[in-house]
Amino acid sequence: MSQQPISSPQQPLPDTSSWKRVVARFQRPALDRALWQVVNTLVPYAVLWYLMSLSLTVSYWLTVPLAILAGGFLVRVFIIFHDCGHGSFFKSRRANDIVGFITGVLTFTPYHHWRWEHALHHSTSGDLDRRGTGDVWTLTVQEYLEASRWKRFAYRLARNPIVLFVVAPLFLFVIRQRFPSSRAAMRERHSVYLTNLAILGMAVGLASVFGIKAYLIIQLTVLMVAGSAGVWLFYVQHQFEGVYWKRGEEWDYTSAALEGSSFYKLPGILQWFSGNIGFHHIHHLSPRIPNYHLEQCHKADPLFQGVKPVTLFSSLKSFTFRLWDEQRGKLVGYHRLRTIRRRHVKRFCSDAPTSQ
Repeated sequence: MSQQPISSPQQPLPDTSSWKRVVARFQRPALDRALWQVVNTLVPYAVLWYLMSLSLTVSYWLTVPLAILAGGFLVRVFIIFHDCGHGSFFKSRRANDIVGFITGVLTFTPYHHWRWEHALHHSTSGDLDRRGTGDVWTLTVQEYLEASRWKRFAYRLARNPIVLFVVAPLFLFVIRQRFPSSRAAMRERHSVYLTNLAILGMAVGLASVFGIKAYLIIQLTVLMVAGSAGVWLFYVQHQFEGVYWKRGEEWDYTSAALEGSSFYKLPGILQWFSGNIGFHHIHHLSPRIPNYHLEQCHKADPLFQGVKPVTLFSSLKSFTFRLWDEQRGKLVGYHRLRTIRRRHVKRFCSDAPTSQ
């Protein structure tokens, strides 16, 4: 079946009747690959912690490159956590829950609570009428123009790159995730409290070994690096040129996956550290595919390969995206507001009565 590259959300998708049969082949967890991924991720991460503790006795500037590398491994830890949350990493639900909880403590993320919120993200991604849970705050142009001055200020602050990719990740992982959502059920709430206790125990144990100052310096630096990288990955996976957004009655699951989730084509080393999550279009088609099968699934059908990739260089354009323009069906920057305002002024002036 010949497929054409998908270049914009306006272009109709090819026939998708066969994709469920294709992805089903890759939904089976492989124990050997899962265990090897746990080993080649957690062991180097632990070794880097030990090396960072030694480096602090020499110079903090020796610790920084080690912390950056450890942050990369922590991103990979989060991918394992993420797959466990989808029940895709191991065949055993208990194994997923145990490893998910442990990796959740390492990433400062409550397992069951995150799993509940992330499931909402998957069921609403690309739907303009169901925004607000597990996604990046995105307003339409019209919503922004009609918002109060305070809301517009808060939105601009939240979408500022320094806030979004430096301040917000640390706030999210260190503070925000210590509190359950008011809509969370009892199990999800208990997940937050139990994770908090485990994090406290881990912090006390590591601080007693390395010293509290060394522990805080290392932990916060690693979290900041991993958090910033993770938020950027999540952002560019749903905020890219040609992304799909529709109102509820027009929203379609397959279109939202293939056009609303990017194929982020990263260099090999970055693909490894990010656990293949760049194949996000495949992940949204079927969250039951473990990360170690995503690339093979992508290559298995021309439909998937027809998705236009977002490269590391082209993804930088995502920094300029601020609002969704429903009239044009695309993400735009704040410059679009100036164009609209100029048109309104011209229309007002042309409609105004002239003095005789």
